[in-house]
Amino acid sequence: MSEWIISVIERTGYLGIALLMMLENVFPPIPSELVLPFAGYVAASGKLQPVGVLVAAVTGSLLGALPWYWLGRKLGHGGLQRFAQRHGRLLTLEPQDIDRAQAWFKRHGPMSVAFGRLVPAVRSVISMPAGVGRMPVASFLLWSLVGTTAWSALLMGVGYMLQSRYEEAKDLVEWITRGVLVVLVGGYLWRVWRFGKADRKREQEAA
Repeated sequence: MSEWIISVIERTGYLGIALLMMLENVFPPIPSELVLPFAGYVAASGKLQPVGVLVAAVTGSLLGALPWYWLGRKLGHGGLQRFAQRHGRLLTLEPQDIDRAQAWFKRHGPMSVAFGRLVPAVRSVISMPAGVGRMPVASFLLWSLVGTTAWSALLMGVGYMLQSRYEEAKDLVEWITRGVLVVLVGGYLWRVWRFGKADRKREQEAA
């Protein structure tokens, strides 16, 4: 698994990293927790430049955050809740998630956008209340840049430090990689199942 991820990053380069990070912000099951450490490893091996990897990761993340921001700006809080009820299953987005993100944004203001980028479950959702609150686009991008750069650099740093020890820790890294993937995908599938269960309950109550 780990060697496959490394080979994909080596083949696709900066563009591939940017696309993966963009999709991660739009579609939760694509995990930056796996992409960025191995991107850091590839950078440490000399096949990609560390600064280029970081720029690609941050650019992809910002591009992925913008659709959620504009959706929040266009639909408003009530519209987002209706969107979550109708289309949120595959995105594992529930109306309660909208409420929590909105409350977080109101409590902490623009800085919540930066802090939210450091929390995997919040990274995509935090863009929506920023849009609902009509936070200026330049301010949104600036705070997103701060948080995204910190998160990306941290994960890349883990992979960069791994480079010199990868061969001796190869088996352990493989098991850790599989474990992270199982946890992330399992968590996503559980949320999809829970979302479907809530839908059935609402249908029964309405019947």
